Parts: sequence; C-alpha cells; structure tokens
Amino acid sequence: MPERVLRFSPAERAVHRATGLLFLVCLLTALALYVAPVAQLVGRRPLVQTVHEWAGLLLPVPVLLGLWSGPFRADLRRFDRFTDHDRRWLASLRSSDPRRGRFAGKFNAGQKLWAVFFAGAVLVMLGTGLLLWFTFPLGFVPQAGVVLVHDAGAYALVAVVAGHVMKAVADPEARRGMRTGSVRRSWAAREHALWLGQKPKSPMPPPPYSGGSSSPSAPHASQAADDAA
Repeated sequence: MPERVLRFSPAERAVHRATGLLFLVCLLTALALYVAPVAQLVGRRPLVQTVHEWAGLLLPVPVLLGLWSGPFRADLRRFDRFTDHDRRWLASLRSSDPRRGRFAGKFNAGQKLWAVFFAGAVLVMLGTGLLLWFTFPLGFVPQAGVVLVHDAGAYALVAVVAGHVMKAVADPEARRGMRTGSVRRSWAAREHALWLGQKPKSPMPPPPYSGGSSSPSAPHASQAADDAA
C-alpha cells in the first residue's frame, strides 16, 4: 500500500494559488489606498486603485476556470454537503478530549464552513466593489452604506484568511498536500479518516506507515466515505 495518498489535483492546486495571489494583491493595494502612512510611501494612487479594482474583479476567475476540472468539481460537491459526521465534528469541539469523535471526510466541518464563508464574502466584496467602481446612479443604494459593507467585508475576510494561514502554518503536512498534491497516509487516517473509508476506534493518532511504495495513490473509497454519515 503506498505511503502517500493523492489529495489535490494540479488544477485544484492552481486554483488555490491563483486565488491566494489575487487576494494578496487586493489586500496590499487596499493597504496602499486606505492606510495613510502606506499610501504616502507608495504613492501613485490612480495606478494602485486600478490594480486593486482589476484584482478584485478577477478574484472569482480561477474558480470559474477550475470548473473544467473533474476533481475540482467533485471537491465543490463535498463542500456543499454537510452531513451527520460534520455536525458531530463541530459538537466535538466542546469536548474535553479534542480528538474524540472528530472524524472527517476529505474536508472537515471547519474547512467547509470556511470555504462557504470565503465564497460568499468574495461575492459581497465583488458586488459592493462594482458599485463603488462604476458609481451606478442607484438612488435606493446609499453610497455610505456600500462603503460600510465593503470595508466590513474586507476586515472579516482578512480575519478568516489570517486564521486559515495560521492553521496551515501549524500543519506542515497539510501545506505539503497543497504544494505537492499528496499527503502521508498516516496523516490522512488521523485527520480525514472517513475520506480513506475507515473510522478509527481510538482518538489516538495511528502510527506512521513504514513500508510500501512512496508514490501517491488516490483513496479507493473517497467519494463513498464522504457520502457516509
């Protein structure tokens, strides 16, 4: 049995990187537009504003292009499915034993909620950004309200993305999975047991797998495990 398991396809990794890069451009240009010391240091406000607007407009494009990929569409369906084991995963956060009952499919409940929030927030930011960019003469939409929603959405997005980055920094194997496409089987069995079609009987992590081929393989029961309760 191979030691490594295929987790993300090249298309999925490309979507993740392109989206992250565009979000970073939006964040840095927003700092150069709205934080006075940074604005004075950078200057060239019209250029910075144009880059900010186009980066925001392009932010959904990697996801739309990713729809051509079968593995990417399959993962979107997983994000859209909230099952009993996801509810048990959330309930286990209140347990004195943080590992007890936290069995997840390819994505755990926290990752699913994060992805849904990010997608919704990006759409809100895109809509309010278009209203600010083109200044449509919509009398029933107060400009001050649009600015308030856009700014609040930006702060919320920065907060949740910061949490996402912190979780990634704390989990080198998860980062390796997004960078190379594969993860250790022992890590997958501990963090996403249902994705592998198994459910550990103990909350203790399983010992690392020490033999077999080093080439990654796709889990045979990944879709069935995610569909299971």
